[in-house]
Amino acid sequence: MSESAKSRIIQVLITGAARRIGACIAETLHQRGCNVFLHYQHSSDAVNDLAGKLNGVRPGSAVCAKADLGDTDEILRVAEQVRGRTDKLDLLVNNASRFLPASAGDTTARQWDELMVSNLRGPYFLTQALLPELANAGGSVVNLLDVHATRPMPGYAVYCMAKAGLQMMTLALARDLGPEIRVNGVAPGAILWPGGDLSSQEQAKILDKIVMQRVGEPQDIASAVAYLGLDAPYVTGQVLAVDGGRSLNI
Repeated sequence: MSESAKSRIIQVLITGAARRIGACIAETLHQRGCNVFLHYQHSSDAVNDLAGKLNGVRPGSAVCAKADLGDTDEILRVAEQVRGRTDKLDLLVNNASRFLPASAGDTTARQWDELMVSNLRGPYFLTQALLPELANAGGSVVNLLDVHATRPMPGYAVYCMAKAGLQMMTLALARDLGPEIRVNGVAPGAILWPGGDLSSQEQAKILDKIVMQRVGEPQDIASAVAYLGLDAPYVTGQVLAVDGGRSLNI
């Protein structure tokens, strides 16, 4: 966190903030005293419930921001919404993501576009749109990656490629945007089981490769984001794996 941010309310934007890990990140940062912009696309009921909860704790501290991050005009509209309330953005958390199978031989153009847009193009152009506000704050960007960005997962080639691109974006922008803006990444392992049901055999196979012998909690990721975003002023261009040691056995 910059010195100037310590004397004012910290402003944060989290994409995909309505549910799951994104919502936990938003609540954790709000508990740290941040005002939060809660981006969402479809989950209007969930995001409004979250905003209501947070504003009940501290009135005016949470604002909902709807956008399809695959649409450049909507990205720019979110940036304008931020500018309408502040000229300083201390932290951008690029959490929104699509996760679906797409392997070589049966990938459709639609699958390619969905995965590349949500995991790479959207984060890049949103970051670009908010560069003035991030620079004014001496702020930072934290990108949500995946341990499979560097260790491919069978059947998910395009998803892994997109996350690998986001990891390189993290490193490249850290170099290009410093010293005014820091850019880091958090690479989760098994935190929540995917929306589709996994068999007990599939879950056991994953757990067998995790040193900690359990899946992680959303709070594990939220705490890592808070550390890199708020508590690590001399850390940039780094990727923190939060995977219970799973990457040791992939």
